[in-house]
Amino acid sequence: MKKLVFILVLSFWAVSACDNFLAETPKDEISVDQLLKTPEGAKGLINGLYRDGQGASFYNSGGFGGADVMMGGYMSGYFDNEGKGERIQGQVAQDLQVGPEVLNQFFDGWWSGHYDVISRANTALKYIPDMQGMGEGEKNQLLAEARFFRALNYFALVKSFGDVPLVTEPVEGLEGIEVERTSTDSVYNQIVADLNWAIDQGALGEGPFPMNGFRITKGAAQTLLADVYLQMSGYPLQADNYANAADAARSVIEAGNHQLVEHGSLPDRSAYNKLRTSDNDMEYVYGIEYNAEIDANDNPRITIPGVVRPTGINYGRTLNAYRPIDAFTWMYNPDEDLRIQNQQLFYHSFEHGGQSYEFGEWAPYLWFEEDAIFETGRGGRDIRVYRYAEVLLIAAEAIVRSEGVTSEAISYLADVRSRAYWQTDRSTIEASLAVLSEQEFVEEVWKERLRELALNFKIWSDIQRTRQYPVPSEDNPGEVRFMNVVGQSNNWGQTYQEHQLLYPLPDDEIQTNPNLEQNPGY
Repeated sequence: MKKLVFILVLSFWAVSACDNFLAETPKDEISVDQLLKTPEGAKGLINGLYRDGQGASFYNSGGFGGADVMMGGYMSGYFDNEGKGERIQGQVAQDLQVGPEVLNQFFDGWWSGHYDVISRANTALKYIPDMQGMGEGEKNQLLAEARFFRALNYFALVKSFGDVPLVTEPVEGLEGIEVERTSTDSVYNQIVADLNWAIDQGALGEGPFPMNGFRITKGAAQTLLADVYLQMSGYPLQADNYANAADAARSVIEAGNHQLVEHGSLPDRSAYNKLRTSDNDMEYVYGIEYNAEIDANDNPRITIPGVVRPTGINYGRTLNAYRPIDAFTWMYNPDEDLRIQNQQLFYHSFEHGGQSYEFGEWAPYLWFEEDAIFETGRGGRDIRVYRYAEVLLIAAEAIVRSEGVTSEAISYLADVRSRAYWQTDRSTIEASLAVLSEQEFVEEVWKERLRELALNFKIWSDIQRTRQYPVPSEDNPGEVRFMNVVGQSNNWGQTYQEHQLLYPLPDDEIQTNPNLEQNPGY
């Protein structure tokens, strides 16, 4: 915990904005008084929250281990990493051997990065209200952003580790630093309180994320809140917050600020290729902003398997770090679902310079950037954490759980499915959903989450909250059954046990803080 203390006390970095891009530029370690002496210092502190914790350091694949967020995909057994021989976390996850010593460095960096952001948010929340030279509206906007990021990071921690220390005040000395773990429900209550404050009092923008200067919007906070309520309704809490999740998602839908990207000419200008090539659309709710000149996205380099070396490639080495195994592709009906066609969400071949390249496997296409791969070596596209498609799927599941299979819920699920099943009449899709029982309908939502959000890293959170493991059919692709995850094989010959649905606390934290107890089973 002493490492966490140093983060809490010392890591208040000055941050600057460049051309409306929220890039972190560390200047030096400075005192809180210096940092928050001016409105510019306060804004710099908030800007830094966009890059760390659940920001770029969590989502960007900077090495052969893949991004931290990909760990859930590896744990699910449905995604592989070609670089796992050099970075062990992928292999260890597939073997279900994620012990506190084996992955201590990995989890400790994860833990520390999230608490770093929480520390900065706590500092902002303490000092900004009394700051001179700043209007109340501007203060409330910054305070709402601080609460959003505190909530986002605690949400990641509580899903990953269960009970975690809940720190809501700046730690400005060494007294009382060995904090005990706080119950999961109390952590969730704080997350909900932060998000409700941000929504109700935060003076946040109303439009889509990119149209709001890539700053947190009211819709982004409502989307995160809907996701939180949905997760709370499942395991381990099993608190019935489906109605609250439905209300939060409805707030986003009814505001009318977001919509699904529509297809252009297929296949090159499909909605999925538009999402791949542009960061400015109304489906974009919240994500990690990149700029090739300032802070590049490294994910393009992990879209080409290392066994293929196209002429003119500008990366010294490439690899398929988030490869969907064949069993995952069976989740899709290849005759009906555009998303599993080549060069949509995924791809298995492409042409460049008049030459065709066949991979013999699937790779993520959503992160493929031709300019980065063949010219600059620096990706510039954003990573989307939340899209409007997910809002619709949250609403569909939450409404059915709280109100039954209504026409509204059917409509939201059909919105997402009909875009993917582009050759199927929408009325046919709606009719097939209308005859389902509540549980059958919910399972259709789960299937759609697997398919639509495959590269938004939701699969492990869904397994955690539902305790259900998806099992597709090789003989009938698109057919998926859900089995109790405990006792189920993970496709790599390993069987899940109850304790593996949470990660172990980092061993360094256990060793330095006597008030922390390890999760059972580790």
